[in-house]
Order: sequence, then C-alpha cells, then structure tokens
Amino acid sequence: MSQSEKQSLPAGMLAAAGIVFGDIGTSPLYTLKECLSILPDGAPSALAVMGFLSLIFWALTLIVTLKYVCFVMRADHDGEGGILTLMSLARRNVGRKAGHIIVLAGLIGGAFFYGDGVITPAISVLSAIEGIQVVSPGLEKYVVPLALTILALLFIIQKHGTEKVSRVFGPVMFVWFVAIGALGIRGILLNPEVLHALSPSYALTFLLSHKALSLAAMGMVVLAVTGAEALYADMGHLGKAPIRLAWLVIAMPALILNYFGQGALVIADAQALNNPFFNLAPGWAQIPLIVLSTLATVIAAQAVISGVYTLTHQAIRQGFLPPMRVIFTSHTESGQIYIPVVNWLLFTAVMLIVLAFRQSSALSSAYGIVVTGTMVITACLAGVVALRNWRWPLPLALLFLLCMLVVDVPLFIANLMKLLSGGWVPVLLALTMMGLMLIWSSERNRLIRRLNNDQEGLLALVKSLESNPPNRVEGTAIFLARKEFEIPQALLHNLKHNRVLHRRVVLLHIRTTDTPRVYNQQRISITQLSPSFWQVTAAYGWREVPSMAEILHLCGLEGFGCTVNEASFFTAHDTLVMKKRRGLARVRGGIFHFCQRNALRAHEQFHIPPNRVIELGGQREF
Repeated sequence: MSQSEKQSLPAGMLAAAGIVFGDIGTSPLYTLKECLSILPDGAPSALAVMGFLSLIFWALTLIVTLKYVCFVMRADHDGEGGILTLMSLARRNVGRKAGHIIVLAGLIGGAFFYGDGVITPAISVLSAIEGIQVVSPGLEKYVVPLALTILALLFIIQKHGTEKVSRVFGPVMFVWFVAIGALGIRGILLNPEVLHALSPSYALTFLLSHKALSLAAMGMVVLAVTGAEALYADMGHLGKAPIRLAWLVIAMPALILNYFGQGALVIADAQALNNPFFNLAPGWAQIPLIVLSTLATVIAAQAVISGVYTLTHQAIRQGFLPPMRVIFTSHTESGQIYIPVVNWLLFTAVMLIVLAFRQSSALSSAYGIVVTGTMVITACLAGVVALRNWRWPLPLALLFLLCMLVVDVPLFIANLMKLLSGGWVPVLLALTMMGLMLIWSSERNRLIRRLNNDQEGLLALVKSLESNPPNRVEGTAIFLARKEFEIPQALLHNLKHNRVLHRRVVLLHIRTTDTPRVYNQQRISITQLSPSFWQVTAAYGWREVPSMAEILHLCGLEGFGCTVNEASFFTAHDTLVMKKRRGLARVRGGIFHFCQRNALRAHEQFHIPPNRVIELGGQREF
C-alpha cells in the first residue's frame, strides 16, 4: 500500500462509517427490545437476556464478519459489488440453462432489496422518534406525524443531491458509534458478568430451553444484521480495505458494547425493558441522544434510498428495467444519482407503511423475510463463483456453501413466520418488482431477437447504395442500431421517404458489456464499410452511462472527426401493436407496452441534443 493510500485509509473508514453502516448501525434502537418482547413473561430472566445477547453476537460474527467481510467481499467484479454484480460473475462460466437460473436468482435478490428499501427508512426513523416517549409518555401522539415530516423532507431534498450533506455523514455516524459504545460500557458496568454471553453456549442453551420460541427468536435476532448486504453493495464506492477496517474497528465493537450494555441494564432493572436503548442514557443526555439517533436514522434511510437508485440504474443498464430519467447530482461522484420516478414511488410506499404500522414494534414483525432471502441467494451465488470463477475443488466449494446456508436458511425459515403478520408487504413489493423486471427483459429480448443481424445483407445494401446512390447531401448522418449488423429501420425509412443520403453515414451500435466498466482503449471499434459508410461499435459497462459526445470524441482520436453539433442523428421509435394474446400473456404484453411508451427515447438516453435528432418510426407487432 502506497503512502497516499495509507493517508486516505482513515478518511475511507470514516466515509464507510457514514455510507455503509447506517442501517446496521442503527439496529440497536429496536433489536433487543423486540427480541425480548416475544418472551411470555413480562420480566425476562437473566439467562434469557444473555441467550439473546449471545445470539446477536454470533449472528454479527458469523454473518457479517465471516460471511460478508471475509468471503463474499472477495467476489468483486472490477472492484464492484452487490447482488447484480454477483449474478453477472456467477453466470460467466456456466451453461445457458444454469445461466438462466442464476439470472432469475439475481433478479429475486434485487427485487428483495426493493422490499427492504421500503421497510428500512420507516422502521429506522420511527424507532428514533419513539425515544421521545421515554422523555415524556404524553408525546406518543406526535411520533407518527414527526416521522412522516422527517421522511417527507428526506425525499424532497433528494433532487438537490446529497453531495454536500454526505460530507457530514461520516463524522455524524462516527459520533453515533462512539456514543452508543460509551452508553454500552455504562450499562455493562452495572453487571459485568453479562460478558459471559460471548460464549455460544448461552445461545444454544436458550434455543434448547425455549424450543417453542426458537424460530421466533431467530426471526427477531435477524434485525441485528439488517444492512449487512451494504458492505458488499457499496464496495465499488469505497474499496474493500476501508469497509473491512471500519467494520472491525468502529462499527462492530460499538454495536456489541451497546447490545451488551442494554442487556446488563435490563437484567439490573426490568423497568428499562420498555426502551432499553434510550434508558441507557442518563436523564440529561436523552434529548441529545434522540436528536443524534434521528440524524443517524436519516443517514441510514438515505443510504438505503441511494442504494435503490443505484440498483435501479444497474438494472436499466443491464436491460431488466425500462430506461428512465437518471439525474447525476454530483460533478465528481458518478454513484450519486437521483431517479425521480423511483423517488416518488418509494416515497409513497414508505408513507403508506408508516401510516399502516405506526410503530417500530409492528414493523419489526414485517421485517426480515426479504433480508434473509437475499442472504440465502447471496450464499448460493457466492458458492457458484467459488466453484466456477475461483476454481475451488468441488468438496471445498460445497463445504463453503453449506457453512453459509447452515446459518442463512434457518434464519429465512424463522422469518417466514412473519408472513401473515405484515411480512407479506415487502414480499408483495419484491414480487411486483421481480415480475416487472422479468416482463420487461423477456419481451424486450423477444423484440431484439426478431431484428435482422445479417452482416452479408448489410454489406450488400452498402454496396448497392455506393453503386446506385440516391441524392447526396452534405454532412454526417449517424443511424443508431440495436444490433451490430442490423440495417437500421431509420435508414430504410429515410431512403424511402426522403430519398437522400448524407456524404458520410455512420451505423452506430452501443452495447452493454457484462462488466462494470470498459476502458477507453477498448471502448470504440471503427470499421469502414465503403468510401462513405462507417460502422462504429461503442461498448459501455453497466456502471457507466453512454455519452454521444464521448463516443464522437474517441472516434476523433481514431481519425474519424465529427462533433455532436455537426452530425444529424436518426433514430427509430416503433409504435408497438400487440398481437392477439390471451390471459396472462395479454397482461404481460399490456405491462410491457405501458413501460415502452413511457421509457426514455434513444436521444434522451445518450444525451443527444434534441435539435440534432430526426426520429422516424413505424409499427411493429409483438
């Protein structure tokens, strides 16, 4: 590691504390309280409290530290992480049928994240605002209005970007982790013997002695590890080392201290059970703690919202969602984006969730299914990557997968018990998003497969136009093609209706690769088909945004000089006409037709000035 990298590592750790660990860092607000609430007796025994503490400690250790930090974060794709990244890695070296299964698994995992994105902002902000009930029980009626107000402001400011606000995320969350760690030490001093719960024997004893509650207990313990996926998903923004060190040095010690401090307090004073987190603080510090926890939960909600934007952008670039307007809110950070449609749909869903559940304890009953479902899918895809990409021996890869599933599958089964008590809400949202992604990708691929991609036919047309040219006009015409050797419909329409051809004709195909990024040296491929026809293929990774200005600049470096304001861009926008369909096929076609009509046009996707675009269309059956 170079000296500059060493100097930047503390800054990276501070940024990771703010960006990556907002969700898991605010889980002490509600986790232990909800865990203890399932016990049948009002005053939990010391063994029961220590049993839950042991379960929480080993969940953090096995799932977050060993699974994600030590193993899953190794599966990077050009430095990028996340469920869709893992999907693209896993399908690289497998057959076609296995590839379809892997894509389906990746889409399910991505859809689960949307379900998590609705629940997390609601439960985080509600749990922080509920702290005012500790100060004054009469303020309970203001919890929901305050939560709605804070969430509404959070979604409203999204369009302005988070570049300036994000600079304070790291320091605020660092103060948060220091504060909850200090509160935890204060609680542990009341009963230092609570540290014995670090032994896994307390977790096993609790599960064996509470067999009827064991599944419910594991369903609640999973609240402590929500947000673990962020370690992997945000790897591309910050790098592995800052995230790993921030977890091991800052986040994990503070979380463990706070959980054990809450446990020690409950053992010493059963009255603290109503809200052990806020009861850890002395009276003079409770109001400042409420303010700090509100800031921390807003940061946690912001991280999830930004994650939803990023996932949506990746899904659009990989062809799983229709093109929609993406606004880049930072001049320096490509990952800071704002998607208006997603923002307001998410805003509506979160508001409805808060109004429907009204309490963090009620929301905890809906939380966990999609989180643990994503964990199971991540484990399976990581097993495929270990076998196919890392070339691990089959027995070792199976052992690796089994070790992860032994923890993940019981947690997933335990959380399925929440399905009827509210867990169906994020599951329904996830199924809706998965259905939309499957419909868009399958119908879109069917249309693209029907396009001609005949190199000989294209060359024959070019030769014919060179030998018997129509009227030629000055300038450069760029025709966008959806396949490399497609004869663009806009070219045929132009010849048929306008009966002219420009002096220079470029057939441009922009393709999305199966990698996050493409280096500029490999981005452009130029082939001269004839004295006046050129074929250009521009390759972009799914983390990148195609830019026509950049493409033409790179073409200029290759000797083909032209700027955006010198060219005329011809695009085709087909009017889709649905053939006779029945039942679900008709519904699927209707959804695709609606999405296609509202999707961005080609010139909007590739940042082409509207006054340089000629759009020609026709009808196409699907």
